[in-house]
Amino acid sequence: MNTTVRSAGSTPALKPGRRAVFTELGEDPDEALDRFLRIEEQPAPDPARCGPNEVIVRIESSAVSWIDLVMASGQYQHRCHPPYIPGVEYSGIVEWAGSAVDRFCPGDRVLSDFIAAGPRAKTAYQGAGGFAGYAVLPASALCRIPDGLDFDQAANLLASYETAYHCIIARGRVQAGETVLIHGASGASGLAAVQVCRMLGARVIATGRSDEKLEIVRSHGADHVINTRGDDYPSGVRSFREEVKALTDGRGVDVVYDAVGGDVSLESLRCVAFGARFLIVGWTSTPNVADGKGRRGAPRANQLPTNLIQMKGLTVMGCPAVITVERSPELREPRKALVLQWAAEGRIKPYVSQVFPISRAREALRARWQAGTVGGIALHPWED
Repeated sequence: MNTTVRSAGSTPALKPGRRAVFTELGEDPDEALDRFLRIEEQPAPDPARCGPNEVIVRIESSAVSWIDLVMASGQYQHRCHPPYIPGVEYSGIVEWAGSAVDRFCPGDRVLSDFIAAGPRAKTAYQGAGGFAGYAVLPASALCRIPDGLDFDQAANLLASYETAYHCIIARGRVQAGETVLIHGASGASGLAAVQVCRMLGARVIATGRSDEKLEIVRSHGADHVINTRGDDYPSGVRSFREEVKALTDGRGVDVVYDAVGGDVSLESLRCVAFGARFLIVGWTSTPNVADGKGRRGAPRANQLPTNLIQMKGLTVMGCPAVITVERSPELREPRKALVLQWAAEGRIKPYVSQVFPISRAREALRARWQAGTVGGIALHPWED
């Protein structure tokens, strides 16, 4: 795409774009998608109304996140207030930079910091979501895109790999030679965890529910893959403990990375070595633990059996990557800088399996919700 490069502070002639908006919270993500998502014209930002520290970004790609879905029903721990623009993180090109901005110039390729701006942020820039043609945000909420990444990969970088870093390194303290069982390995953060574990020299056993998707996971570094789909089982999850034990000479795994929850968690407790670390990353198999429409509480909370935790001598750890840095902000910048460095060095690279135009935003979100893809999904705001 050709973009006219302008000097900082000049006034570009911007054409209107489009944006996706959730007008209300749903009882569940399906209702939110069916009834409350609309596509509308977005007026072009007026530089005269922007602050000296602000930047106008033409958004080229937005990640399509599982968080976008649970936010749309108010079932995520951090609540958005409709109407709002989804799109937790995104990438694009600087169109205009305020007079006090010295880090970026028009024409620079940038990605957004999902903690500083966008629907996941707890800042004045929560409204700057990625399902839009433009975003106005402070320069401090932007990073340069590492060389070697395209816009789709850049839009799917920070959230997934910071989650993997926090879980695998900061909490799990995974060491070279250890064996890690990664559930939900074909998802965006799961695939990132596979790459991070391999970078550390750990051995990876990855699970999922599709042989085809697991072969892609294997190509990204998993040593072994296990399909846990069990259509003949009431839970839909078959027993996989014997396979894990066979792959570890009967010992079990040192670490479990569990982004799935439910029956997968229960079976995992029978696959571990004594003294293993159990990392709770998410609960994608049971997303309705909370009521919809933003009501608080968790009436259907997941449970783990304390008898197995006791007899296995397990250390069970919750691993909230964002909440942790909200409480300890000094942890964030080193973590983010390391992820950007790894990407610049080519040691990690997001895998984006599907791309949708904004006119198909509902289909893009539903593809993420139905877990039919591998790695990241991207939405292009300027395509029909």
